[in-house]
Amino acid sequence: MTDRHLVEVSDATVVYDRDPVLVHADLAVSPGDFVGIVGPSGSGKTTLLRVVLGAVRPAAGTVTRARRVRVGYVPQVETVNWSFPITVGECVLMARAGGRWAPWSTPSERSEVADVLDRLGIAGLEHRHIRALSGGQQQRVFIARALLNRPQLLLMDEPTSGVDVRTRHDILHLLSDLNADGLAVVVTTHDLNGIAAHLPHLVCLNREVIAQGPPEEVLTADVLERTYGAPMDVLEHGGMPVVVDRMSASNVIRLRRRAQ
Repeated sequence: MTDRHLVEVSDATVVYDRDPVLVHADLAVSPGDFVGIVGPSGSGKTTLLRVVLGAVRPAAGTVTRARRVRVGYVPQVETVNWSFPITVGECVLMARAGGRWAPWSTPSERSEVADVLDRLGIAGLEHRHIRALSGGQQQRVFIARALLNRPQLLLMDEPTSGVDVRTRHDILHLLSDLNADGLAVVVTTHDLNGIAAHLPHLVCLNREVIAQGPPEEVLTADVLERTYGAPMDVLEHGGMPVVVDRMSASNVIRLRRRAQ
């Protein structure tokens, strides 16, 4: 590992109940990186995030972290119990340094919460119950919780799952702004066109890393078929790659020919 990496996963294999869910995986994250991990359900995306986080120890391979690197983690919103009786401010405060939990908070801590909520565009929601928020606001609350301890690396598991197009757009821009401020970001996503195509670096994963690099190099028909196990085509629109299934691509070509 070089000094420039925050985290480096090398040749990692993870096994659950004797079944390998991640095989010989490599991933290096440096300061300022913005990485998307794409692949089908069950491909090991969440597991790879948890290996980077340190929540899962690989059966083989190594994970090396920079000294005192601070990592924030945002889980899938589907895993959150939205009926749990907790306010926005209390939820964010759960990330206090050292995992300290108390039914009260100091003026300094409340000020920190207010600052991070303001940074994410949800100022003034401290006393609102988390279930009373929109999908985009809920996602921002958990980003705020992850940012409270000023991480150098933010890990997000499917940040746009279940949200509408506008919210997806807002979250992508928010993450881009955080990354522009120097925060390294790693996200998993199923959204090849709305999210993945806009990221500077992609990792295609199906238990093992199939390919990684810029979207224009990684989002190819061959790589996607090996990743998803189904034929896909890649069209170009506005200078961006657009992934479609083989049947949809045929329909697009047919319509184009009719329009000529």
